Amino acid sequence: MKRKKTIIIAEAGVNHNGKISYAKKLIEIAATSGADYVKFQTFKTDNLIIKKAPKANYQKKINNKETQYDMLKKLELSEKDHHVLIKECKRNKIKFMSSPFDIDSISLLGKLKLKVVKIPSSELTNLPYLKKICKYNWDVILSTGMSDLNEVKKTIKFMTKNGFDKKKITLLHCNSEYPTPYNDVNLLSIQYLKKQIKTKIGYSDHSLGIEVPIAAVALGAEVIEKHFTISKKMMGPDHKASIESKELNLMIKSIRNIEKALGNKNKIITKSANQNIKTHTKSIVAIKNIAKGDIFSSINTSTKRPGTGISSIKFFDILGKKSKNNYKIDDLIKATELNNEKK
Repeated sequence: MKRKKTIIIAEAGVNHNGKISYAKKLIEIAATSGADYVKFQTFKTDNLIIKKAPKANYQKKINNKETQYDMLKKLELSEKDHHVLIKECKRNKIKFMSSPFDIDSISLLGKLKLKVVKIPSSELTNLPYLKKICKYNWDVILSTGMSDLNEVKKTIKFMTKNGFDKKKITLLHCNSEYPTPYNDVNLLSIQYLKKQIKTKIGYSDHSLGIEVPIAAVALGAEVIEKHFTISKKMMGPDHKASIESKELNLMIKSIRNIEKALGNKNKIITKSANQNIKTHTKSIVAIKNIAKGDIFSSINTSTKRPGTGISSIKFFDILGKKSKNNYKIDDLIKATELNNEKK
């Protein structure tokens, strides 16, 4: 069965720095790169955090002078902004997606009639939030970067008890450190989660570079999410852990190549390999002059290219048989010799 195309989400997130012009540029980059979705973040800062909420360590490294509240306040997108960006996505022929971070933002995305939403890792254990999500008939992409298996199972159970169809959930294996150290990526969790939860599985990547998401596809990820930016040199919480347009292009191209390379589980001789069989495999040949009546042995026969004669797999079948023909060195032994009786 042919593998379905991997859904690729180019995560713009808050890398627009609060400027619609940057957000539009990010949409253009994502579309040009061949991503299926460009994803932003929808939140109201006053609903999301208290004013004294501390920053994460990776955020402090970028700018420790402003509070998390002040940082996020500058990165909010208004309802009008959402309409502008959805229109821009349609113009660029790419799908719009967003992650709501509070209940009012869930309502906004419902009002915008989106078909797919992403639940961020931070909200996987937020039951009032999840109950609100369950009121919508969305396809949901659920990131697991801050939860263990037990929490993931509880969340799935809670959502299904509240009427949400499990078939509409795609879990994303994830690690929510920016950037994620390679030894904490744990890609094998993709296969483990699929076995344990029995949902569609993807991967949200926060590691540096593009190798890990490409490998995730080879391990069965059906959705890939990756942060990208206009420039890693820009100021903001996520730019340094993001990739730029050239890397995004290469990542998507590589994923599409991997999809082709995965093929199916059958071990067959492909059309491309078949054309090389005769030139690269070996036949049984004379390595000494052989006269009619001589006995074929390892002294006067061996295997050499091309594979247009008796296959080398039958070498031991011919040993001990009496030759019916004369052969010179490097002559291919005729297939009729296999019918001879042994000495």
